[in-house]
Amino acid sequence: MKQEMMLIESQIELAPRIFELTLKGELVEQMETSGQFVHIRVPRSDLLLRRPISLAEVNHEESTCKVIYRVDGCGTRAISELVKGQEIDVLGPLGNGFTTDFVKEDDVIFVVGGGIGVPPLYELGKRLKDKKAKLVFLQGFGTKDAIFYEKEFSELGMLMIATDDGSYGYKGHTGHLIEKALKIYPNPTGVFACGPTGLLRAVEGAFSDHPHVYLSMEERMACGVGACYACVCQSKEDPTVNKKVCDEGPVFKSGEVII
Repeated sequence: MKQEMMLIESQIELAPRIFELTLKGELVEQMETSGQFVHIRVPRSDLLLRRPISLAEVNHEESTCKVIYRVDGCGTRAISELVKGQEIDVLGPLGNGFTTDFVKEDDVIFVVGGGIGVPPLYELGKRLKDKKAKLVFLQGFGTKDAIFYEKEFSELGMLMIATDDGSYGYKGHTGHLIEKALKIYPNPTGVFACGPTGLLRAVEGAFSDHPHVYLSMEERMACGVGACYACVCQSKEDPTVNKKVCDEGPVFKSGEVII
């Protein structure tokens, strides 16, 4: 973990309220595991809490990383107004990422994402592609306008998209895509997912006895380093025990915590 004033290389609005921020700095050297996140300081003196944003892509050769986030309030709005050439205070990388040691060449891997849970799955997908796995991306969005990185994910593997209103792809939620994908590949070697609670529960339900299912949880955070206990979830083995999403997560093995 390191704190650094990182240089903004670019800021692009990918979809309504969805922004891609490209950062450059030495901190990138420490970004070894997909699924981790950074804690970004809001460029306003009246907003004290940093904003946790997952890493969408890491380029060690160029010392750059990309984060994709949604503008949900005044903090992320302030970040979205920054431009190329400015600097921003970044702390990271934080959290535990995805486990991919078990993946071998030609293994079929399901990668399931919904909405703003999709970004960290891109860097994961690139690393799984390097292992020559067969990737099946299952993604859910509210509407056609909310979709981003379609071309990028399509270049890594098979991509299936569902929208709530049926304006693009299949009509319905990501759980429907899982059912369709299982008809094509009934025995995936592993499953990775990131998104809202409903999506994660659907994945757990569909693969309840699977040995390699990993879920990245979305949770509001304060400190980001495990000190304040603002982002806890209950252990499934012992509900009296709390696990910190920022420190022990955000990625948990299926069955480890109560979703």
